[in-house]
Amino acid sequence: MTTADPQFDGMYGPFTITSTDREEVQRYRICLLVSGISLSAGLLQWWLVGGHWAWLWLLPLGVSLGLALQWIHIYLRPLHQALQLFWLLGCLGWLVLMLQTSAHEALNTLAIQPRWLLAIGPMFAALTGIGFKEFFCFRRPEAVGLTLLLPIALLGRLLGLVGNGACGMLVLVAGLLLVVLAVRKFGMDAAADVGDKSVFAYLDAQREGAGS
Repeated sequence: MTTADPQFDGMYGPFTITSTDREEVQRYRICLLVSGISLSAGLLQWWLVGGHWAWLWLLPLGVSLGLALQWIHIYLRPLHQALQLFWLLGCLGWLVLMLQTSAHEALNTLAIQPRWLLAIGPMFAALTGIGFKEFFCFRRPEAVGLTLLLPIALLGRLLGLVGNGACGMLVLVAGLLLVVLAVRKFGMDAAADVGDKSVFAYLDAQREGAGS
């Protein structure tokens, strides 16, 4: 902490936004942007060129989403850990899909056999959780779209209510909305993403008290 670090009055006392906090927020926003670009570009390549190499976009998507969940600020630790668990399960689901078929045929297999959505769906559940957090904190309309479109697309496809084309279009729109969300966040003060650090301190103290 330096004398230049801004100080705020929180619910449970004063707190300071440090350079470390600002760096984490910047990384979080960059990871959201990479996630949105990767999801959108992967779908577009799949549609325009085919799925033979489009699966490569899953690598930056998975890594950036995992890092975003590392640097996101959520008051409730169980919720934070649940989103990270969803991300991990989704990554494992993609790995199993690729081992069962091949990396080059994974996306085409997913289109033909939508039951694989049960395996890879948790990754998108984690992304939906980020969208819900962003809407709950900032009421951004693009966050609403992200939160609603992914479940509608994937659950609709899994239940046979939505075809491949409509499902892909909905996921593409969700990816583009994530790009918009991330770009707009770069103009916000870092303190907005950090939140009330006194709440984090209070909850940590509560957990330590319960464990002692």
